[in-house]
Amino acid sequence: MSALLDHHRLHYLHEAIRLGSVRAAAEALDINASVISRQIALLEKELGLTLVERLSRGIRATAAGALLAERFRQWQADQADTVAKLRELQGLKRGHVDIVLGEGFVSDLMSGPLGRFWQCHPDLTMAFDLAGTNEVVNAVAEDRYHIGLVFNPSADPRIRIATASRQPLCAIAPPDHALTRLGRPLRLRELADHPLGLMHASYGTRQIVALAEAAEHIALAPKLTTSSINVLRHFVKSGLGLTLLPAFSIAADLADGSLAAIPIDSRLLSSSEACVITRRGRELPHAASHLLRFLSGQMKAFKGGEAARRAGIGAAAR
Repeated sequence: MSALLDHHRLHYLHEAIRLGSVRAAAEALDINASVISRQIALLEKELGLTLVERLSRGIRATAAGALLAERFRQWQADQADTVAKLRELQGLKRGHVDIVLGEGFVSDLMSGPLGRFWQCHPDLTMAFDLAGTNEVVNAVAEDRYHIGLVFNPSADPRIRIATASRQPLCAIAPPDHALTRLGRPLRLRELADHPLGLMHASYGTRQIVALAEAAEHIALAPKLTTSSINVLRHFVKSGLGLTLLPAFSIAADLADGSLAAIPIDSRLLSSSEACVITRRGRELPHAASHLLRFLSGQMKAFKGGEAARRAGIGAAAR
């Protein structure tokens, strides 16, 4: 950053915009609110631009303020990544990776790949957080996490897809269900006659189901809506109904025969993908880069279909 863009002033601006008010930023930073107001005003004077709109309750960023706040956030993340790389050059073996992922990836990740990675890198620490598809994309784009594991993300120019694998949605049923004996892929319309459990609308599985419903001019009425794949697993195992999930998300249940996955004859449901994502333009520390490559090659979610390198999420990639 140039001398004109004072680091402390940008930090105050970023926090005020992020939290929606100067007072909230002052509390978060443990500093007097008047200091933050004065520093933002000085920054506006130096740039000759209005950076925030003062509202009756709080503030709102102008286009210029939002741009500066976003660049400051990216600069902070890049600085942290640079420090991590410098430590690696010093020969330090320790490192830390923050990952945000959909619940459907947990069983796959914990069933072997993570343990094998830690055998090779025992001093590496990680933080895992679960989130819906939309939140995973936003969290990675905002540099809150190094890596995201996400199912069928929507187009977003802030994001780069490092690895993608075709993972069709299947009808998940008890192994003795009548539909498992048909010996053919199901039509989506056939599922309307059965009680269904589905994820909330912020999840990639539900979003692509909604697209398939619209394409086939039908409306599925879920008996259960949830944010938990584990809840859906028990819903089906208890004989309460069926659900729609990618097979990798219930790999352990398929292996022990407690659930069955039935293909669905739908172009849209067959085109869904499991993706490893990072923020476009971010150069990950060595530990995060190595983990990304390892998981892309070891997890079932990224082995089952047409794995491909992507430049980014967008209409052209679809």
